[in-house]
Amino acid sequence: MSTARRTLRIRPDISAAVPRTAMVMAAGLGKRMRPLTATRPKPLVEVAGKPLLDHVLDRLRAAGVEKVVVNVHYLADSLEAHLKARCKDLEVAISDEREQLLETGGGLVRARSMIDCDPFLAVNSDNFWVDGPSDTLKLLASQWDAERMDALLLLVPQARAGNHGGSGDFHMDVNGRLRRRAPGRVAPFVYTGIQLMAQRLLDDAPEGPFSTNILWDRAIEQGRCFGTVHQGLWFDVGTPAAISATEEALARG
Repeated sequence: MSTARRTLRIRPDISAAVPRTAMVMAAGLGKRMRPLTATRPKPLVEVAGKPLLDHVLDRLRAAGVEKVVVNVHYLADSLEAHLKARCKDLEVAISDEREQLLETGGGLVRARSMIDCDPFLAVNSDNFWVDGPSDTLKLLASQWDAERMDALLLLVPQARAGNHGGSGDFHMDVNGRLRRRAPGRVAPFVYTGIQLMAQRLLDDAPEGPFSTNILWDRAIEQGRCFGTVHQGLWFDVGTPAAISATEEALARG
C-alpha cells in the first residue's frame, strides 16, 4: 500500500448559513479614481450600469445577508442618502467616521458594537466580482471553521486578477493557511477584499486609525488566518481606466 501523503478534499456544504450581518467598507478617499471622485465617493462610481456599492449590496442580499454596517467619511452625506433610497429590504447601520478616517482596521473596531453576529462578513465596497458555479459568499461561509480560524480571506490567483498589477499578497499551504509575500518577491494569490472574520480578531486591537493587516499578521502568527480561492471572475476597479477594461471583459463573457 502506498504511504504517499494525500490531501483530503471534502465537498463544501453551500447550504451553510451566511452571516446575517456584513461590514461594508465605504469610507476611503478614492484618490486613485480621480477625477471621478471629485464630486462623488468611490463606492458610487458606476461600473456596468450601476454604482460599485450597489453591485456589492445585490450580492450580499442574494446570499442572505439581512443587515449591512457601512462606514462613511468622504462625501458621507451622499453615501447616506444613496443607502436610504436604495436599501428598502436591508437593515442599514451607519458607522460615522466624518471626524477621522480610521482606515480598515480602525473602521472595523469603531463599527464592532453594530455587528451583531460572529463570524461576520467584511467586504470592500469597491469590489467587483462575478460568481463561479456557486454563490461566492455562500461558498465562503461553507468553509468557515470556528475551531481553527480567526479570518478566512477570499483570494484569486494572480493570473485571474483582472486589472491587478501588483506582485500578489499571499502564499497558501495545502490546508489553506496563509503566509505573507516576502519583500521583493511575488506571491500567487491576491486578496479580493472579501473575508469572514471572528469577533475575537478585534480583541485588543490598536486604538485609532490602523490597517487590517495588523490583525491578519497576528492571526498568521497564530496559524489562524486562512484563505480560499474564488471560483469566478474578479476585477480590481481602482482607476478610471479599470472601469472600461472591466466592462469590456464582461462584455466578452
